[in-house]
Amino acid sequence: MDVQIEDSWKNILADEFSLPYFTQIKDFLLKEKSLWYTIYPSGSNIFAAFNETLFDDVKVVVLGQDPYHGSWQAHWLSFSVLDGIKQPPSLKNIFKELHDDCNIPIPRSGNLLPWAQQWVLLLNSFLTVRAGEPASHQKIWRERFTDAVIRLLSANKEGVIFVFWWAFAKGKEHLVDTSRHFVLKAAHPSPFSAHKGFLWCKHFSKINKLLEKQEKKPIDRSLG
Repeated sequence: MDVQIEDSWKNILADEFSLPYFTQIKDFLLKEKSLWYTIYPSGSNIFAAFNETLFDDVKVVVLGQDPYHGSWQAHWLSFSVLDGIKQPPSLKNIFKELHDDCNIPIPRSGNLLPWAQQWVLLLNSFLTVRAGEPASHQKIWRERFTDAVIRLLSANKEGVIFVFWWAFAKGKEHLVDTSRHFVLKAAHPSPFSAHKGFLWCKHFSKINKLLEKQEKKPIDRSLG
């Protein structure tokens, strides 16, 4: 199957793209479109997160759930919105923690593309969602594809920092070889759970300390 994705990812994921479950995902999305459902993000952007952060360059992985399901909110990067879009509550809490942890001013824009361009893979567990229906595509993606991404990063790279910010994502630790990589876990930044361990987790400073320990360039998180 010819998937529109950056070449380094296309090569490493070639076996996944040839499996029956991936054809089922494609057929499901085409059927949704034929039934006039609005799907986020647009078809050309489903794999755009991989185009911004090349396989060989990945330093950090931040795993979200699925794209935002509200009008104009969905971006192809987890937790991110495009310029000019109101910041969702979870993203506001991310910026609050960033400020409290690193004393970085709260950004005006919720567009996290500058982080992706510094080799932070902002990945959703389910890459699509039906408008207005959170987790509506969970059953078809079944995390199988993104689980494969995590396994391949773990098997083929060294010193990647995997950041799991919600209960479901925290169950992904078994996919990571923790003798070669790092795992940071906390509650989801949603207002319903942020006070249960996301706020004050200090993951932003911990990530940069781990990068510096490996003599890698820290992430500049100022977004303007």
